Amino acid sequence: QVQLVESGGGLVQAGGSLRLSCAASGRTFSSYTMGWFRQAPGKEREFVAAIDWSGGTTYNTDSVKGRFTISRDNAKNTLYLQMNSLKSEDTAVYYCAARNHPLTRTQWDAYDYWGQGTQVTVSS
Repeated sequence: QVQLVESGGGLVQAGGSLRLSCAASGRTFSSYTMGWFRQAPGKEREFVAAIDWSGGTTYNTDSVKGRFTISRDNAKNTLYLQMNSLKSEDTAVYYCAARNHPLTRTQWDAYDYWGQGTQVTVSS
């Protein structure tokens, strides 16, 4: 198993930046495909970005392309999400997730482990 703890959320003005972190413990972090998801009030959980075990392959949903960057540091057992040019519609609880499979997926039910989430609020 792997335990995931997100941090870095907060309140930011539109156009600003935040960097989310997800610290992993337990089994070898580098063996997992990782993803970021978000859920706004009254909406379904939405895929944001994913990264393969090596960090060599990433995938972003269209709404964040050019603004968000997913990355990982396997030596530090940490996943990141750099968020720039934030918009009010990015407001949500952001979750990191781990998938015990080498292929990245965008479906939330393809992931095996989840963090507790961190709130991101973008004021317009």
